[in-house]
Amino acid sequence: MTQHQYPGRVDPILAAGDEPMSNPSANAYFGDILEARMSRRTLLRGSLAAAVAGAMAASLPFGRALAAGTGLPGPSLGFQAIPIGTGDSVVVPEGYRVQAFIPWGTPISGSMPAFSLDASGEDQAHQIGSHHDGMHYFAIDGSSRDGLLVLNHEYVEPRFLHGAAAGLALDADGFPQHEDGSRDADQVRKELNAHGVSVVRVRQGDDGQWQVVEDRLNRRVTGLTPMQLAGPVAGTEHVVTKYSPDGRMTRGTLNNCAHGVTPWNTYLAAEENWAGYFANEDAELDRRQSRYGIETRAEGRYQWHRAQGGADEFARFDATSYGASPSEDYRNEPHAFGYMVEIDPFDPESTPVKRTHLGRFAHEG
Repeated sequence: MTQHQYPGRVDPILAAGDEPMSNPSANAYFGDILEARMSRRTLLRGSLAAAVAGAMAASLPFGRALAAGTGLPGPSLGFQAIPIGTGDSVVVPEGYRVQAFIPWGTPISGSMPAFSLDASGEDQAHQIGSHHDGMHYFAIDGSSRDGLLVLNHEYVEPRFLHGAAAGLALDADGFPQHEDGSRDADQVRKELNAHGVSVVRVRQGDDGQWQVVEDRLNRRVTGLTPMQLAGPVAGTEHVVTKYSPDGRMTRGTLNNCAHGVTPWNTYLAAEENWAGYFANEDAELDRRQSRYGIETRAEGRYQWHRAQGGADEFARFDATSYGASPSEDYRNEPHAFGYMVEIDPFDPESTPVKRTHLGRFAHEG
């Protein structure tokens, strides 16, 4: 875990790529106020935990277990605990089983392109993305054995994605590039398509094993997918770009971490640490960007804006002010990220919607 230095303090929690603290005022940081009043241990062991445990202990098994730290009786968890281990394998209690399932590159749509380190950017648009995170199972006809599994793909590691690890730093930020600093356009496309969300139908067989089902509902929502902006930010000057002069559309979702599910059975994907993907060489940085962690620099996390050929879908990651107005460049492109993205898993033709009324920040949990 990388420590990040800020004026007056070191934050031991933030890792590389995390959104920094955003408090440009002279007001105290809430974490400091909380730390001055009580420690985390005091909070967990004190009156709050006792009150919650006491209220729940009478009726809920979870409540009775939580009450264990307060002297109240708690039941068994219902299975035999497993020993602590350091082996490179998943160990589950007796009576349970584990299955390695839908790894990165699993084909789900289109011509069902098989996994390969040489797979193209277009192939990746029909395969399971990279680095799984928040996920939800949507039952089909109420079945617990047949449904849609929808999952986030938080980030990529290009040194693995392209099978080009040789000579690259052993960290998540290493990526192949040409001597002049440019990037291979198809590699950039593959990285963008490995981000986002997967919707895949899965079914459990009589042998208990789960399998991917080739189905019309299977789809990838990626860093290139057209998306609608809705809510108070949509249609405002803040999100006017060359791609969307009326400020109502954008492309892609990135760094999806947590998720949610609506009562009307749609999926919400949370955008977390998206700021590092953008470059900006403006002499004076827009405070709407700097407070989210965008810096004055010619480099983005993966240099997507330097993809050979200068395609618009890649150039947008350079937020420098080049034109006479926001409708002539991508100075506002970062303002289209940091939201909750609503996806209808049962309508593969639907356009994902960024719900700006749910707030803009690094959505972790």
